[in-house]
Amino acid sequence: MHAIFGGKNPHPQSLTVGGVTCVRDLTPARIAEFLYITKETQQFIKNVYVPDLLAVASFYKDWGAIGGTTNFMAWGEFPETDKEPESLYMPRGAIMNRNLGGVKMADQANVTENVARAWYEDGADLHPYKGETKPLQENPKYKPDDGKYSWFKAPRYEGEPCEVGPLARVLVAYAKGHKDIKPIVDSVLQTLGVPAAALFSTLGRTAARGIETMAIGEAMEGWITELVANIKNGDTQTYQPYEMPDSGMGVGLNDVPRGSLGHWVQIENKKIKNYQYVVPSTW
Repeated sequence: MHAIFGGKNPHPQSLTVGGVTCVRDLTPARIAEFLYITKETQQFIKNVYVPDLLAVASFYKDWGAIGGTTNFMAWGEFPETDKEPESLYMPRGAIMNRNLGGVKMADQANVTENVARAWYEDGADLHPYKGETKPLQENPKYKPDDGKYSWFKAPRYEGEPCEVGPLARVLVAYAKGHKDIKPIVDSVLQTLGVPAAALFSTLGRTAARGIETMAIGEAMEGWITELVANIKNGDTQTYQPYEMPDSGMGVGLNDVPRGSLGHWVQIENKKIKNYQYVVPSTW
């Protein structure tokens, strides 16, 4: 499905600054192919994937009280209007200390990166706009006494590590009363006879993948209908001309399948002065 409009999966080849290049793919045949696969996939999700998840989970309900993390963060995804983050289908938010009732809007200003365990020169935790990437000069080797073992910086939100990904997205949506996600989560909890606290576990994380897949699949059919309506009305624009500013700062936040992704850039004299990105795997 991704390859129909993206040319390749998982790294689409149709993206360019200002839009996409899949102009010739917006044909009745290609759109119909995408819609057919969407419906076929949804049937599998509803009739096989989710029922199997529930069947297996019913034998391991006690695992809902084992393990899990404490903090969760999602940048959100799928804007449905030009207002972001208000229109994100999968909402933006942060949950600290497993407090679903205290879910709040996630703010990129609260992100920092720590290098205490990474092979970079030591320094204070920095926001990505001020981020530095200064590798140690000597050949890096693991030394138990200094604690450095990786090239990854360690992201923090409000100074704390967070889980990102399917469970974080579903928890944020559930806590915000999402019209599609909340009923599915409530149904899963009721079917298994477990409390909402069971979501903070590997069991919950596995269920979250099926829950968000079902909800996004249903929403996707509506998005396809909107695309067809736009094309019928003559709206076929896929690209907005873009010119590099003389100077500025920008940030791009979204959620990819594995979790929250952020890119921060500083521009000076029409050139990139500093570029930092915080990828899901590092959280």
